[in-house]
Amino acid sequence: MHKHHSALGLAKALRPVEPVTLVRPHAAKRAARFFVEKFPGTVLYAVKANPSPELLQILWDSGVTHYDVASIGEVRMARRALPKATLCFMHPVKAEEAIEEAYFVHGVRTFSLDTMDELEKIVRATRGATDLNLCVRIRVSSDHSKLSLAAKFGAEPEDVAELLVATRQAADALGICFHVGSQAMTPAAYAEAMERVRAAIVASSVTVDIVDVGGGFPSTYPGMEPPPLDAYFGVIHNAFENLPISYSAELWCEPGRALCAEYSSLIVRVEKRRGDELYINDGAYGALFDAAHVGWRFPVRVLRDDADEAMEMTEYSFYGPTCDDLDHMAGPFELPSDIQAGDYIEVGMLGAYGCAMRTAFNGFGADTVHSVSDEPMATLYSGIAIERPSNVVSLDQFKRRARR
Repeated sequence: MHKHHSALGLAKALRPVEPVTLVRPHAAKRAARFFVEKFPGTVLYAVKANPSPELLQILWDSGVTHYDVASIGEVRMARRALPKATLCFMHPVKAEEAIEEAYFVHGVRTFSLDTMDELEKIVRATRGATDLNLCVRIRVSSDHSKLSLAAKFGAEPEDVAELLVATRQAADALGICFHVGSQAMTPAAYAEAMERVRAAIVASSVTVDIVDVGGGFPSTYPGMEPPPLDAYFGVIHNAFENLPISYSAELWCEPGRALCAEYSSLIVRVEKRRGDELYINDGAYGALFDAAHVGWRFPVRVLRDDADEAMEMTEYSFYGPTCDDLDHMAGPFELPSDIQAGDYIEVGMLGAYGCAMRTAFNGFGADTVHSVSDEPMATLYSGIAIERPSNVVSLDQFKRRARR
Protein backbone atom coordinates (compact mmCIF):
# COMPACT_ATOMS: atom_id res chain seq x y z
CA MET A 1 0.00 0.00 0.00
CA HIS A 2 1.41 3.38 -1.04
CA LYS A 3 1.49 6.24 1.46
CA HIS A 4 0.81 9.91 0.79
CA HIS A 5 0.36 12.95 2.96
CA SER A 6 -3.00 14.12 1.61
CA ALA A 7 -5.81 13.44 -0.81
CA LEU A 8 -4.93 16.56 -2.80
CA GLY A 9 -1.29 15.55 -3.07
CA LEU A 10 -2.23 12.09 -4.29
CA ALA A 11 -4.64 13.42 -6.92
CA LYS A 12 -2.03 15.86 -8.24
CA ALA A 13 0.75 13.29 -8.30
CA LEU A 14 -1.10 10.30 -9.77
CA ARG A 15 -3.98 11.77 -11.80
CA PRO A 16 -5.79 8.42 -11.34
CA VAL A 17 -8.06 7.15 -14.10
CA GLU A 18 -10.08 4.86 -11.80
CA PRO A 19 -11.50 5.51 -8.31
CA VAL A 20 -8.99 5.37 -5.48
CA THR A 21 -9.79 4.40 -1.91
CA LEU A 22 -7.95 6.38 0.74
CA VAL A 23 -7.42 4.92 4.21
CA ARG A 24 -6.45 6.82 7.33
CA PRO A 25 -5.16 4.35 9.92
CA HIS A 26 -4.71 7.10 12.51
CA ALA A 27 -8.43 7.92 12.34
CA ALA A 28 -9.47 4.33 13.02
CA LYS A 29 -6.95 4.05 15.85
CA ARG A 30 -8.27 7.25 17.44
CA ALA A 31 -11.88 6.07 17.27
CA ALA A 32 -10.97 2.69 18.74
CA ARG A 33 -9.05 4.20 21.63
CA PHE A 34 -11.99 6.50 22.35
CA PHE A 35 -14.43 3.59 22.64
CA VAL A 36 -12.03 1.33 24.55
CA GLU A 37 -11.24 4.04 27.09
CA LYS A 38 -14.63 5.73 27.45
CA PHE A 39 -17.35 3.16 26.88
CA PRO A 40 -18.11 1.65 30.34
CA GLY A 41 -17.96 -1.96 29.19
CA THR A 42 -16.80 -4.30 26.43
CA VAL A 43 -16.56 -3.07 22.84
CA LEU A 44 -17.38 -5.47 19.98
CA TYR A 45 -16.53 -4.17 16.51
CA ALA A 46 -19.33 -4.95 14.03
CA VAL A 47 -17.30 -6.52 11.23
CA LYS A 48 -20.03 -6.07 8.59
CA ALA A 49 -19.42 -2.30 8.54
CA ASN A 50 -15.95 -2.79 7.05
CA PRO A 51 -14.37 -6.26 6.99
CA SER A 52 -10.92 -5.14 5.83
CA PRO A 53 -8.26 -7.33 7.52
CA GLU A 54 -6.00 -4.28 7.74
CA LEU A 55 -8.69 -2.39 9.64
CA LEU A 56 -9.33 -5.34 11.96
CA GLN A 57 -5.63 -5.38 12.80
CA ILE A 58 -5.62 -1.65 13.55
CA LEU A 59 -8.59 -2.04 15.88
CA TRP A 60 -6.98 -5.03 17.61
CA ASP A 61 -3.72 -3.14 18.09
CA SER A 62 -5.76 -0.27 19.56
CA GLY A 63 -7.39 -2.45 22.22
CA VAL A 64 -10.55 -3.83 20.58
CA THR A 65 -10.51 -7.54 21.45
CA HIS A 66 -14.12 -8.60 20.70
CA TYR A 67 -15.74 -8.76 17.25
CA ASP A 68 -19.39 -9.05 16.22
CA VAL A 69 -19.55 -11.43 13.26
CA ALA A 70 -22.77 -12.10 11.36
CA SER A 71 -21.97 -15.00 9.01
CA ILE A 72 -19.69 -18.01 8.84
CA GLY A 73 -17.72 -16.13 6.19
CA GLU A 74 -17.06 -13.31 8.65
CA VAL A 75 -16.20 -15.85 11.34
CA ARG A 76 -13.58 -17.49 9.10
CA MET A 77 -12.14 -14.18 7.90
CA ALA A 78 -11.94 -12.63 11.37
CA ARG A 79 -10.38 -15.78 12.84
CA ARG A 80 -7.71 -15.80 10.13
CA ALA A 81 -6.96 -12.12 10.68
CA LEU A 82 -7.10 -12.18 14.49
CA PRO A 83 -6.40 -15.67 15.89
CA LYS A 84 -6.74 -14.52 19.52
CA ALA A 85 -9.84 -12.36 19.18
CA THR A 86 -13.15 -13.16 20.87
CA LEU A 87 -15.74 -13.67 18.14
CA CYS A 88 -19.45 -13.29 18.88
CA PHE A 89 -21.97 -14.63 16.33
CA MET A 90 -24.65 -11.98 16.73
CA HIS A 91 -26.91 -12.66 13.74
CA PRO A 92 -30.21 -13.95 15.20
CA VAL A 93 -30.85 -16.39 12.32
CA LYS A 94 -28.03 -18.79 11.42
CA ALA A 95 -27.59 -22.01 9.50
CA GLU A 96 -27.16 -24.96 11.84
CA GLU A 97 -23.98 -25.91 10.00
CA ALA A 98 -22.61 -22.39 10.53
CA ILE A 99 -23.23 -22.59 14.27
CA GLU A 100 -21.53 -25.98 14.43
CA GLU A 101 -18.44 -24.81 12.55
CA ALA A 102 -18.25 -21.58 14.53
CA TYR A 103 -18.35 -23.46 17.84
CA PHE A 104 -16.19 -26.49 17.12
CA VAL A 105 -13.70 -25.08 14.59
CA HIS A 106 -13.37 -21.40 15.45
CA GLY A 107 -14.00 -21.32 19.19
CA VAL A 108 -17.09 -19.13 19.11
CA ARG A 109 -19.04 -19.29 22.37
CA THR A 110 -21.41 -16.31 22.06
CA PHE A 111 -24.55 -16.51 19.92
CA SER A 112 -27.67 -14.37 19.62
CA LEU A 113 -31.23 -15.54 19.01
CA ASP A 114 -34.77 -14.20 18.97
CA THR A 115 -36.95 -17.35 18.78
CA MET A 116 -37.33 -20.73 20.42
CA ASP A 117 -36.46 -22.35 17.08
CA GLU A 118 -33.09 -20.62 17.02
CA LEU A 119 -32.40 -21.59 20.62
CA GLU A 120 -33.10 -25.24 19.82
CA LYS A 121 -30.90 -24.97 16.72
CA ILE A 122 -27.97 -23.61 18.75
CA VAL A 123 -28.33 -26.35 21.37
CA ARG A 124 -28.39 -29.05 18.68
CA ALA A 125 -25.51 -27.62 16.68
CA THR A 126 -23.27 -27.29 19.74
CA ARG A 127 -24.36 -30.73 21.02
CA GLY A 128 -25.69 -29.41 24.28
CA ALA A 129 -22.60 -27.37 25.15
CA THR A 130 -22.53 -25.96 28.66
CA ASP A 131 -20.20 -23.00 28.01
CA LEU A 132 -22.46 -20.83 25.86
CA ASN A 133 -23.13 -17.10 26.14
CA LEU A 134 -26.62 -16.75 24.67
CA CYS A 135 -28.03 -13.29 24.00
CA VAL A 136 -31.77 -12.90 23.40
CA ARG A 137 -32.41 -10.08 20.97
CA ILE A 138 -35.49 -8.04 21.79
CA ARG A 139 -37.32 -5.73 19.43
CA VAL A 140 -36.87 -2.02 20.15
CA SER A 141 -37.78 1.18 18.33
CA SER A 142 -35.64 2.70 15.56
CA ASP A 143 -37.55 5.99 15.64
CA HIS A 144 -34.47 7.98 16.67
CA SER A 145 -32.21 6.54 13.96
CA LYS A 146 -31.66 7.39 10.31
CA LEU A 147 -31.85 3.74 9.19
CA SER A 148 -34.32 1.39 10.84
CA LEU A 149 -33.40 -2.05 12.09
CA ALA A 150 -36.69 -2.66 13.85
CA ALA A 151 -38.52 -4.82 11.31
CA LYS A 152 -36.40 -7.90 10.68
CA PHE A 153 -35.18 -9.13 14.08
CA GLY A 154 -36.13 -9.08 17.73
CA ALA A 155 -38.44 -11.05 19.99
CA GLU A 156 -41.83 -9.43 20.54
CA PRO A 157 -42.64 -8.24 24.08
CA GLU A 158 -45.26 -10.98 24.60
CA ASP A 159 -42.69 -13.69 23.73
CA VAL A 160 -39.65 -12.37 25.58
CA ALA A 161 -40.29 -13.76 29.07
CA GLU A 162 -40.76 -17.36 27.94
CA LEU A 163 -37.74 -17.15 25.64
CA LEU A 164 -35.51 -15.72 28.36
CA VAL A 165 -36.51 -18.45 30.82
CA ALA A 166 -35.79 -21.17 28.26
CA THR A 167 -32.50 -19.61 27.22
CA ARG A 168 -31.45 -19.30 30.84
CA GLN A 169 -31.60 -23.09 31.11
CA ALA A 170 -29.24 -23.59 28.15
CA ALA A 171 -26.81 -20.73 28.79
CA ASP A 172 -23.76 -20.46 30.96
CA ALA A 173 -24.19 -16.69 30.64
CA LEU A 174 -27.52 -15.18 29.61
CA GLY A 175 -27.66 -11.89 27.76
CA ILE A 176 -30.23 -9.45 26.41
CA CYS A 177 -29.31 -7.52 23.29
CA PHE A 178 -31.01 -5.04 20.97
CA HIS A 179 -30.26 -2.67 18.09
CA VAL A 180 -31.72 0.85 17.99
CA GLY A 181 -31.01 1.28 14.26
CA SER A 182 -28.12 2.79 12.35
CA GLN A 183 -27.03 6.38 13.00
CA ALA A 184 -28.96 7.03 16.20
CA MET A 185 -29.21 10.79 16.48
CA THR A 186 -29.98 11.04 20.20
CA PRO A 187 -28.94 9.15 23.35
CA ALA A 188 -32.65 8.84 24.11
CA ALA A 189 -32.72 5.88 21.71
CA TYR A 190 -30.68 3.86 24.19
CA ALA A 191 -32.56 5.11 27.25
CA GLU A 192 -35.85 3.94 25.76
CA ALA A 193 -34.39 0.58 24.69
CA MET A 194 -32.99 -0.02 28.17
CA GLU A 195 -36.50 0.40 29.54
CA ARG A 196 -37.50 -2.52 27.30
CA VAL A 197 -34.63 -4.49 28.82
CA ARG A 198 -35.88 -3.66 32.31
CA ALA A 199 -39.38 -4.80 31.44
CA ALA A 200 -38.05 -8.07 30.01
CA ILE A 201 -36.02 -8.83 33.14
CA VAL A 202 -38.94 -8.06 35.43
CA ALA A 203 -41.38 -10.13 33.36
CA SER A 204 -39.11 -13.19 33.25
CA SER A 205 -37.47 -12.98 36.71
CA VAL A 206 -34.21 -14.36 35.28
CA THR A 207 -30.64 -13.51 36.22
CA VAL A 208 -29.06 -11.62 33.34
CA ASP A 209 -25.28 -11.71 32.93
CA ILE A 210 -24.85 -9.54 29.81
CA VAL A 211 -26.64 -6.46 28.51
CA ASP A 212 -25.59 -5.69 24.94
CA VAL A 213 -26.76 -2.30 23.65
CA GLY A 214 -25.80 -3.18 20.08
CA GLY A 215 -24.72 -0.65 17.49
CA GLY A 216 -26.23 2.56 16.17
CA PHE A 217 -23.51 4.89 17.46
CA PRO A 218 -23.36 7.72 14.95
CA SER A 219 -20.78 9.48 12.85
CA THR A 220 -21.08 12.99 11.46
CA TYR A 221 -22.35 13.74 7.94
CA PRO A 222 -23.82 16.81 6.20
CA GLY A 223 -27.16 17.48 7.86
CA MET A 224 -26.54 14.76 10.46
CA GLU A 225 -24.48 16.24 13.29
CA PRO A 226 -25.11 14.13 16.42
CA PRO A 227 -24.38 14.99 20.05
CA PRO A 228 -20.96 14.00 21.45
CA LEU A 229 -20.54 10.26 21.97
CA ASP A 230 -19.83 10.87 25.66
CA ALA A 231 -23.50 11.77 26.04
CA TYR A 232 -24.53 8.37 24.66
CA PHE A 233 -22.13 6.58 26.98
CA GLY A 234 -23.42 8.48 29.99
CA VAL A 235 -27.06 7.62 29.28
CA ILE A 236 -26.20 3.96 28.69
CA HIS A 237 -24.12 3.70 31.85
CA ASN A 238 -26.81 5.27 34.03
CA ALA A 239 -29.51 3.02 32.59
CA PHE A 240 -27.33 -0.07 33.03
CA GLU A 241 -26.56 0.77 36.65
CA ASN A 242 -30.29 1.04 37.39
CA LEU A 243 -31.27 -2.33 35.91
CA PRO A 244 -32.28 -5.16 38.27
CA ILE A 245 -29.08 -7.14 37.61
CA SER A 246 -26.18 -8.31 39.74
CA TYR A 247 -22.98 -6.34 40.23
CA SER A 248 -21.09 -8.83 38.05
CA ALA A 249 -23.26 -8.32 34.94
CA GLU A 250 -21.38 -7.10 31.88
CA LEU A 251 -22.22 -4.22 29.56
CA TRP A 252 -21.43 -4.65 25.85
CA CYS A 253 -21.78 -2.53 22.73
CA GLU A 254 -21.34 -3.27 19.00
CA PRO A 255 -20.17 -0.12 17.18
CA GLY A 256 -19.56 -0.41 13.46
CA ARG A 257 -20.03 2.95 11.76
CA ALA A 258 -18.58 4.96 14.66
CA LEU A 259 -15.32 2.97 14.58
CA CYS A 260 -14.71 2.91 10.85
CA ALA A 261 -16.55 5.73 9.03
CA GLU A 262 -13.59 8.08 9.29
CA TYR A 263 -11.13 5.41 8.18
CA SER A 264 -11.83 5.63 4.43
CA SER A 265 -12.72 8.11 1.71
CA LEU A 266 -12.84 7.91 -2.07
CA ILE A 267 -11.29 9.92 -4.89
CA VAL A 268 -13.44 10.01 -8.03
CA ARG A 269 -12.99 11.82 -11.32
CA VAL A 270 -15.66 13.86 -13.10
CA GLU A 271 -16.14 12.42 -16.58
CA LYS A 272 -18.93 14.74 -17.72
CA ARG A 273 -20.99 17.68 -16.52
CA ARG A 274 -24.61 18.23 -17.58
CA GLY A 275 -25.92 21.30 -15.81
CA ASP A 276 -26.00 20.45 -12.11
CA GLU A 277 -25.42 16.73 -12.77
CA LEU A 278 -21.92 15.27 -12.57
CA TYR A 279 -21.01 11.93 -14.13
CA ILE A 280 -18.33 10.32 -11.97
CA ASN A 281 -16.44 7.02 -12.10
CA ASP A 282 -17.94 5.37 -9.00
CA GLY A 283 -21.51 5.06 -7.87
CA ALA A 284 -24.45 2.99 -6.69
CA TYR A 285 -22.79 -0.34 -7.48
CA GLY A 286 -19.50 0.77 -5.97
CA ALA A 287 -18.69 2.56 -2.75
CA LEU A 288 -21.64 4.98 -3.05
CA PHE A 289 -24.42 2.42 -2.53
CA ASP A 290 -25.88 4.32 0.44
CA ALA A 291 -25.78 7.64 -1.39
CA ALA A 292 -27.91 6.11 -4.14
CA HIS A 293 -30.25 3.73 -2.36
CA VAL A 294 -30.95 5.44 0.98
CA GLY A 295 -30.17 9.04 0.01
CA TRP A 296 -27.17 9.33 2.32
CA ARG A 297 -25.30 12.62 1.99
CA PHE A 298 -21.54 12.30 2.29
CA PRO A 299 -19.13 15.23 2.61
CA VAL A 300 -17.42 16.15 -0.67
CA ARG A 301 -14.66 18.50 -1.78
CA VAL A 302 -12.90 19.23 -5.05
CA LEU A 303 -9.19 18.36 -5.07
CA ARG A 304 -7.36 21.26 -6.69
CA ASP A 305 -5.04 24.02 -5.56
CA ASP A 306 -7.46 26.90 -6.19
CA ALA A 307 -10.26 25.43 -4.05
CA ASP A 308 -11.23 27.63 -1.13
CA GLU A 309 -14.28 28.44 0.96
CA ALA A 310 -14.88 31.75 -0.86
CA MET A 311 -15.68 30.08 -4.18
CA GLU A 312 -19.23 30.21 -5.51
CA MET A 313 -20.87 26.85 -4.84
CA THR A 314 -23.56 24.80 -6.58
CA GLU A 315 -25.60 21.82 -5.40
CA TYR A 316 -25.05 18.80 -7.66
CA SER A 317 -26.34 15.29 -8.06
CA PHE A 318 -24.11 12.47 -9.29
CA TYR A 319 -24.46 9.74 -11.88
CA GLY A 320 -22.22 6.71 -11.54
CA PRO A 321 -20.38 4.95 -14.39
CA THR A 322 -22.74 2.05 -15.17
CA CYS A 323 -25.49 1.96 -17.81
CA ASP A 324 -28.20 1.77 -15.14
CA ASP A 325 -30.47 4.76 -14.43
CA LEU A 326 -30.55 3.62 -10.81
CA ASP A 327 -26.86 4.52 -10.62
CA HIS A 328 -27.82 7.98 -9.40
CA MET A 329 -26.92 9.80 -6.19
CA ALA A 330 -29.38 12.67 -5.64
CA GLY A 331 -27.38 14.43 -2.93
CA PRO A 332 -27.33 17.36 -3.01
CA PHE A 333 -23.53 17.56 -2.99
CA GLU A 334 -22.13 21.08 -2.72
CA LEU A 335 -19.10 21.77 -4.92
CA PRO A 336 -17.63 24.76 -6.80
CA SER A 337 -19.84 26.16 -9.55
CA ASP A 338 -17.06 25.92 -12.14
CA ILE A 339 -16.41 22.20 -11.72
CA GLN A 340 -15.82 20.37 -14.99
CA ALA A 341 -14.75 17.07 -16.53
CA GLY A 342 -11.29 16.08 -15.37
CA ASP A 343 -11.69 17.48 -11.86
CA TYR A 344 -11.14 15.15 -8.91
CA ILE A 345 -13.56 14.96 -5.98
CA GLU A 346 -12.99 13.39 -2.59
CA VAL A 347 -16.06 11.76 -1.04
CA GLY A 348 -15.56 11.39 2.70
CA MET A 349 -16.74 9.14 5.53
CA LEU A 350 -16.97 5.98 3.40
CA GLY A 351 -15.17 3.69 5.82
CA ALA A 352 -18.53 2.38 7.00
CA TYR A 353 -20.31 0.23 4.41
CA GLY A 354 -18.79 1.95 1.36
CA CYS A 355 -15.97 -0.50 0.74
CA ALA A 356 -18.02 -3.42 2.07
CA MET A 357 -20.82 -3.05 -0.48
CA ARG A 358 -18.83 -2.70 -3.72
CA THR A 359 -19.64 -4.85 -6.74
CA ALA A 360 -18.08 -5.25 -10.18
CA PHE A 361 -21.38 -4.72 -12.00
CA ASN A 362 -21.07 -3.66 -15.64
CA GLY A 363 -17.32 -4.20 -15.51
CA PHE A 364 -16.68 -1.24 -13.25
CA GLY A 365 -15.00 -1.32 -9.87
CA ALA A 366 -11.46 -0.73 -8.70
CA ASP A 367 -9.65 -1.73 -5.54
CA THR A 368 -6.66 0.63 -5.62
CA VAL A 369 -5.91 1.67 -2.04
CA HIS A 370 -3.55 4.36 -0.77
CA SER A 371 -2.83 5.43 2.80
CA VAL A 372 -2.89 9.13 3.69
CA SER A 373 -1.97 10.94 6.87
CA ASP A 374 -4.19 14.03 6.67
CA GLU A 375 -7.37 14.35 8.70
CA PRO A 376 -10.71 12.88 7.57
CA MET A 377 -13.22 15.30 6.12
CA ALA A 378 -15.36 15.13 9.27
CA THR A 379 -14.71 13.75 12.74
CA LEU A 380 -16.28 13.22 16.15
CA TYR A 381 -12.85 12.70 17.71
CA SER A 382 -11.04 15.97 16.99
CA GLY A 383 -8.45 16.87 19.61
CA ILE A 384 -8.98 13.67 21.58
CA ALA A 385 -5.87 12.14 23.08
CA ILE A 386 -6.49 9.19 25.38
CA GLU A 387 -3.84 7.21 27.16
CA ARG A 388 -4.07 4.53 29.80
CA PRO A 389 -1.16 2.75 31.47
CA SER A 390 -1.18 -0.97 30.70
CA ASN A 391 -1.54 -1.93 34.36
CA VAL A 392 -4.87 -0.11 34.85
CA VAL A 393 -7.87 -2.45 34.91
CA SER A 394 -11.30 -1.23 33.84
CA LEU A 395 -14.41 -1.78 35.95
CA ASP A 396 -15.75 -4.18 33.32
CA GLN A 397 -12.51 -6.19 33.35
CA PHE A 398 -12.68 -6.35 37.16
CA LYS A 399 -16.24 -7.67 37.01
CA ARG A 400 -15.34 -10.33 34.47
CA ARG A 401 -12.43 -11.51 36.62
CA ALA A 402 -14.71 -11.62 39.65
CA ARG A 403 -17.11 -13.93 37.81
CA ARG A 404 -14.32 -16.35 36.99
